[in-house]
Amino acid sequence: MNKKELEKKANEIRQSIVTAVHAAKSGHPGGSLSAADMFTYLYFEEMNIDPKKPDDPDRDRFVLSKGHTAPGLYSTLAARGYFPASDLEKLRHTDFYLQGHPDMKHTPGVDMSSGSLGQGLSAGVGMALAAKIDGKSYRTYVLCGDGEIQEGQIWEAMMFAGAKKLDNLVVIIDNNGLQIDGKVEDVCSPYPIDKKAEAFNFHVININGHDFDEIASAFKEAKETKGMPTAIIMHTIKGKGVSFMEDKVGWHGKAPNDEEYATAMEELKKAGEAI
Repeated sequence: MNKKELEKKANEIRQSIVTAVHAAKSGHPGGSLSAADMFTYLYFEEMNIDPKKPDDPDRDRFVLSKGHTAPGLYSTLAARGYFPASDLEKLRHTDFYLQGHPDMKHTPGVDMSSGSLGQGLSAGVGMALAAKIDGKSYRTYVLCGDGEIQEGQIWEAMMFAGAKKLDNLVVIIDNNGLQIDGKVEDVCSPYPIDKKAEAFNFHVININGHDFDEIASAFKEAKETKGMPTAIIMHTIKGKGVSFMEDKVGWHGKAPNDEEYATAMEELKKAGEAI
């Protein structure tokens, strides 16, 4: 896909995120929207995957460590062909396979169940280590939240990944600056994130997480980095794409009402037409 096609696809995914959360009357739109461009690039450009063979042992792995942004992952998986997009409107319904957090046992394309913050990276590190032990070439990608990295287990996993030189692992940190209780710097500042990751023997790349050229360049650099894992710190806007949600902490975990939904969809559709 070229840049315009990726931008259009990301816009469609944002529309699906808003639609799913509105239909569920609950969920987490803010962090799903901030990561929509990254989800798009991973699933349409970067990762070696095949929706027809979701359990291919040689596929690249993805772990959504910030599991509450499942609407973003599900919308991307649907766009990629893992399941019908119409199913997104049953998000969080009882006994349906698209629950509020990813479930690897029931949802096609989900490589790891997640939701308890801080734990997904450890699972991803295990996948990367397994590939090394088994002599496999697949790569593992883990998406963490910037509030999530306040969890100590994140740094235990990073210490291990750095010590074991897992150059087949890419940790992506969605640095949108907000978590459920406010600004990450006010709750428990993780800054400077890049210097901390470097201290744990990671190759670090800072990017604008809404710029596909920068995203593409970062993954190319990650593949060329040998002997150490890579951390991509993507600077993003929470709620990106919906004006009244952008950089507003209140949209961390709240569904739009009917009027807000109509406004959001009108904005996104206009933005899509303008690309």
